[in-house]
Amino acid sequence: MPSRLVSFINVLRSHDVRISPAETLDAVQVITTLGYEDRNQLRSGLSLVLAKTAEEKVTFNRCFDQFFSYQLPEAARQAAANSEDAQESIPGADPADLEAAEAALNELDGDGGDGGDGGETRLDLEGELAADPDLAGQLDLPIMDMLRNDDRNALALAIARAGDAAGLPDIQMFTQKGQFTRRILDELGEAHIRSAIVDLENRGSDALGELQNYRDRLRELVRDHVEREYLLHAQGRNQQFMDDVLAKARLSHIEHHYQLRVQDLVRRMAKKLAARHSRRRKVTKRGQLNMAKTLRRGIAHEGVLFNLYWKSVKKQRPQILAVCDVSGSVSAYAKFLLMFLYSLYDVLPRVRSFAFSNRLGEVSELFDQHPVEKAVELVNWQYGGATDYGSSLMDFAQLALDDIDSQTTVIILGDARNNNGDPRLDIMQSIYARAKQVIWLNPESRPMWGSGDSEMPRYLSCCHFAAECSSLAHLERIVDRLLRSSS
Repeated sequence: MPSRLVSFINVLRSHDVRISPAETLDAVQVITTLGYEDRNQLRSGLSLVLAKTAEEKVTFNRCFDQFFSYQLPEAARQAAANSEDAQESIPGADPADLEAAEAALNELDGDGGDGGDGGETRLDLEGELAADPDLAGQLDLPIMDMLRNDDRNALALAIARAGDAAGLPDIQMFTQKGQFTRRILDELGEAHIRSAIVDLENRGSDALGELQNYRDRLRELVRDHVEREYLLHAQGRNQQFMDDVLAKARLSHIEHHYQLRVQDLVRRMAKKLAARHSRRRKVTKRGQLNMAKTLRRGIAHEGVLFNLYWKSVKKQRPQILAVCDVSGSVSAYAKFLLMFLYSLYDVLPRVRSFAFSNRLGEVSELFDQHPVEKAVELVNWQYGGATDYGSSLMDFAQLALDDIDSQTTVIILGDARNNNGDPRLDIMQSIYARAKQVIWLNPESRPMWGSGDSEMPRYLSCCHFAAECSSLAHLERIVDRLLRSSS
């Protein structure tokens, strides 16, 4: 069972449930304490140590139901297989009713009764095995005994063990299902059954049909098991793989039907960054002693200075001014930068945003009045068009230049292609002199900076930091850097 528990934890991790090694040890202790008899009790116990948030609990319950719906404990399977009194598994059942139900099932399956084709075929196969010792030795397999006895618990256990031996929990792509199906069948000895079928076919035996039925049933059971394992293990891995592809793809190349997925990815990235940078720093007793406050608080204790108080300087929260080019060539990049910044409201509460193409305006109110996605659409509609960095910088100077101070970070997102207009470097130099830092994010690759009408090499002299920013992975790294410098 520990290996099954580790496999289950790997499934949870692939579905974005964060589980540490210490929590894995706690889960082992839970299983040791609770046992396997009460399914609901086991789920509740594991949920307490493995799922921390409401969202993770929903994911945990879904994965638990899928994983343990057929991954029964080995001890329970063996107990069910070796049980001599089957009616005890159905409390209150009448033994006569159980016998009647079993007889009806046998009649439907063709395994019992005094007549019918199924009984005759069974005798034909037994006759062939009795008459041919070589064939009997070839089919002397545990899996054949399970198939002939219709031992479903033993079959499920054998297939699960063969799946583990074949590495089925590592399945990632749907194209691997056939490969793993063949590996499991080979582990179970299905090759011997196929060889026996060829022998029976060559001699025209009447037992051929029955043996083919056993083989087909085994293949169907294995295919079902592989399908369940694929849906359980590969779903999370495929989602992680797709997220990784989207995070590294150029934002301008992402097709429209992936937009919702990308927006969800942005929110999760922002949530991770917020959790990383919103941790409170440990307050330490150091610095300059605040003697006045220490003496005042000591009056209540007859002047005894039980507690010491230290002078502290209230740190002003940083201000972010995001200036985004929303012209057609770079509008997609501006959209996701603004989504990132406004998704980090708890960490960066003082964000002002500006959009421009041939004119610039502040759009902060749009983000206060609408959800981020809707606000971005309105920004693109109001300020899209041909690009003029010179006139846009003039508008920015009138709106916000006086508000820039040593606590201000100015982020400019654009390709710096000015259609051969005046770049107004004097305004950029004023921004550079006033701001804590000026960060320029360019969606184009560095070899393209300076080609054609690009003014990027001239703007670089007015920036503290400039970087290529064409994917969500770039955005995440740059915003992470911004948060570290602002803390």
